[in-house]
Amino acid sequence: MSPTSEAAHGGRRLVIVESPAKAKTIKGYLGPGYVVEASVGHIRDLPNGAAEVPEKYTGEVRRLGVDVENDFEPIYVVNSDKKAQVRKLKELLAESDELYLATDEDREGEAIAWHLQEVLKPKVPVHRMVFHEITKDAIRAAVANPRELNTRMVDAQETRRILDRLYGYEVSPVLWKKVMRGLSAGRVQSVATRLVVERERERIAFHTAEYWDLTGTFSTGRSGDASDPSSLIARLNAVDGRRVAQGRDFGSDGRLKSDQVLHLDEQNARALAAALENTSFAVRSVESKPYRRSPYAPFRTTTLQQEASRKLGFGAKSTMQVAQKLYENGFITYMRTDSTTLSETAISAARAQVTQLYGANYLPDKPRTYAGKVKNAQEAHEAIRPSGDRFRTPAETGLSGDQFRLYELIWKRTVASQMKDAVGNSVTVKIGGRSSDGRDAEFSASGKTITFHGFMKAYVEGADDPNAELDDRERRLPQVAEGDALSAEELSVDGHSTKPPARYTEASLVKELEEREIGRPSTYASIIGTILDRGYVFKKGTALVPSFLSFAVVNLLEKHFGRLVDYDFTARMEDDLDRIARGEAHSVGWLKRFYFGEGGDDAGAASGAGNGDGDHLGGLKELVTDLGAIDAREISSFPIGDGIMLRVGRYGPYVERGEKEEEGHQRADVPEDMAPDELTIGYAEELLAKPSGDFELGTDPVSGHPIIAKDGRYGPYVTEVLPDGTPKTGKNAVKPRTASLFKSMSLDTVTIDDALKLMSLPRVVGEDAEGVEITAQNGRYGPYLKKGTDSRSLQTENQLFDITLDEALAIYAQPKQRGRAAAKPPLKELGTDPVSGSPVVVKDGRFGAYVTDGETNATLRTGDSVEEITPERGYELLAEKRAKGPAKKTAKKAPAKKSTAKKAPAKKTTTAKKAVAKKTAATTAAKKTTAKKTVAKKTTASAKTDE
Repeated sequence: MSPTSEAAHGGRRLVIVESPAKAKTIKGYLGPGYVVEASVGHIRDLPNGAAEVPEKYTGEVRRLGVDVENDFEPIYVVNSDKKAQVRKLKELLAESDELYLATDEDREGEAIAWHLQEVLKPKVPVHRMVFHEITKDAIRAAVANPRELNTRMVDAQETRRILDRLYGYEVSPVLWKKVMRGLSAGRVQSVATRLVVERERERIAFHTAEYWDLTGTFSTGRSGDASDPSSLIARLNAVDGRRVAQGRDFGSDGRLKSDQVLHLDEQNARALAAALENTSFAVRSVESKPYRRSPYAPFRTTTLQQEASRKLGFGAKSTMQVAQKLYENGFITYMRTDSTTLSETAISAARAQVTQLYGANYLPDKPRTYAGKVKNAQEAHEAIRPSGDRFRTPAETGLSGDQFRLYELIWKRTVASQMKDAVGNSVTVKIGGRSSDGRDAEFSASGKTITFHGFMKAYVEGADDPNAELDDRERRLPQVAEGDALSAEELSVDGHSTKPPARYTEASLVKELEEREIGRPSTYASIIGTILDRGYVFKKGTALVPSFLSFAVVNLLEKHFGRLVDYDFTARMEDDLDRIARGEAHSVGWLKRFYFGEGGDDAGAASGAGNGDGDHLGGLKELVTDLGAIDAREISSFPIGDGIMLRVGRYGPYVERGEKEEEGHQRADVPEDMAPDELTIGYAEELLAKPSGDFELGTDPVSGHPIIAKDGRYGPYVTEVLPDGTPKTGKNAVKPRTASLFKSMSLDTVTIDDALKLMSLPRVVGEDAEGVEITAQNGRYGPYLKKGTDSRSLQTENQLFDITLDEALAIYAQPKQRGRAAAKPPLKELGTDPVSGSPVVVKDGRFGAYVTDGETNATLRTGDSVEEITPERGYELLAEKRAKGPAKKTAKKAPAKKSTAKKAPAKKTTTAKKAVAKKTAATTAAKKTTAKKTVAKKTTASAKTDE
């Protein structure tokens, strides 16, 4: 029986999904008798602050939102921005005969369904409706085959939420007190930050090594073609049987790992090349092996994020945003999955398209199946694939832009997963000759030919290393045999330098977290988003660079909360949480051991929170109690060398030599967007050598006050020094005159005359015909004129001092420009955007440099610079901006209606005065209470974090 006919016999059914977009799509599949409404995500959660906790709770419960003394009972409150939606859902439920909870089929979705049931308290039959794709058949099948709520999944999600709350709310305040306000710590967030910091430490400690070798172009002496070239390029492999050192043979200290290899320097390499100039060479061996490559498994969440980063330039967050839209609109299956399994329906659809598009020769005899590689993967779920029992080709979808590109990637990968292997041959040729000074030199060349491309006809996986050779790349060598004579057409001497380990990209960090079994695939995008938003990490191109602030945070956590950022410990916690989800362990005992350091009711389940052998280990509560042991200055200080220290201060990083009280003390700010491995001793010396501190310029001849120049947090400026005793606060407070330096000025060249001119601003230019004063002022966006509320930009800073009244009036006589008077030329051209097909350029805007394709604008982030930004980074910024969608406009408040009542007599009675006073006092008290709640909410809200 179809949903429509069922509805005709069974009354009205309320279906609750998570998003309005999903509700709209599903409504079209169910028809009359079904009301589909969205919860708009979570409707209930732990409180954001003490102000949201019910009054009956006191003490630690108000701070944490969890009753740690009462079996970790969570305190749930309906989110303030969801109260109206909850009322609407209750009203719809009151008019319904059945309730279908159709949230996502994962732990988070199961928890949302449970919260809906708890809040709505339905008196009608409740069904849990699950599906992994939004198609008509899938939705109707889900209605016809509901199940019960999975309470084990709900318990597991609740345990994660409580754990993350305890971690964030206990450890984050330590960072506020010892490093900087507003920071956060989290179970996975902190470990991810540590990985990025450790990689930067490796780069800082890295010592470059130089090594040399030879490359030879060898000719067979016969004519060749594409299938059988006449020459080959080979690299020097060994001299006198001793292998020549390559980059992999050097350690991070710049030294050879073994003395068994030969380290050639430039002089020896050139001498060898000269001695080999007239040598006769011959083929010493030809080794041929069959080559076979099997297709890649269908996408799961993490592999989709990695490939979208490599091939499309998407960040993890924008990948998930685009995938979410594709899922909600019925184009792909659920995008949060750690499974590589395909249903029989999907396998049949993929195999049908292989035959249709590539021919039966590309279809294997049996369907391919893929074993999951992720520990504790939920194999009941499917991989990410095109939805439906017949896949739409990208051209059939009608999609465009980022959605088209991501769908195409998923479609190609899915179809390729059901195709035949690629096969071919790999060949290694070794060439030898003896130099004029008697040394034996052996060169080696490798090649690959693909005789049947198989799945590569549809899809080839990308690589994290932009210089890596992809699977479908062929390298053809001449057809030679052992003993064949070859002549050296050219011998070149090549110098190389070892490179430090590459920084993580979003794709490689996701891969690293998954390989270490830290966190869950569904959370990686939000974790990376968090460490970027918190300022722990910023981007340079696609590389993730740790800030100096993250060095201080990780230093503190490693020294005083070592277990909490230990990789193995975090992975064991993940195992234990999965055991709870499977019903093999109890959450209360596990949380007790983690928080209090006790065995609790289930010590065995707490192996992730302790050592698993019953020994007592201090819990989280004990760790955060003794803050006196943490030296804030020590954990934020890092030696650079030559007596120079890098310190992370309240207002950012700076270098310092000596102590403040010592003679010769030096200090200089460090650019916040500088990569830590770039802060060498030499650069630190340059910073310290620059003018800094207070520079006395002279005395103001009018006031007699000294004038000094300073380098402040927001740039260099000049100010006057007021006499001692000048009141700085209160009614009679006097503020010193201050002015920022123009961009064309610098601290080491500014003069007393410059300073006095700067401090004379704003300058009164004159008055217009109506007597309105016109002033010349320097603002955040440059020099301008101001007349009342009407501002007009000036072209140069010098105009501030010499513009006349007539010139100012002439400017005001012109119509006000709503944009720039003349479009400035772009700062840089990046190329053609692969989505819009329009040219992408970098421009200078009101809020700084930005990239644009004429339709979408994206501001450059911290770490991006006009000089270094690559086309790929520009495309990525535009993709992220498009994924966010247009900015939401705030509805304007309707103007208050004016009262038509007549005014009361001016004279008020004594009773009326008392009433007014009473009302005023009550209003003031209410405002104070609200303010206190707001402060409490803000203080605790900053500790909240996604893992």
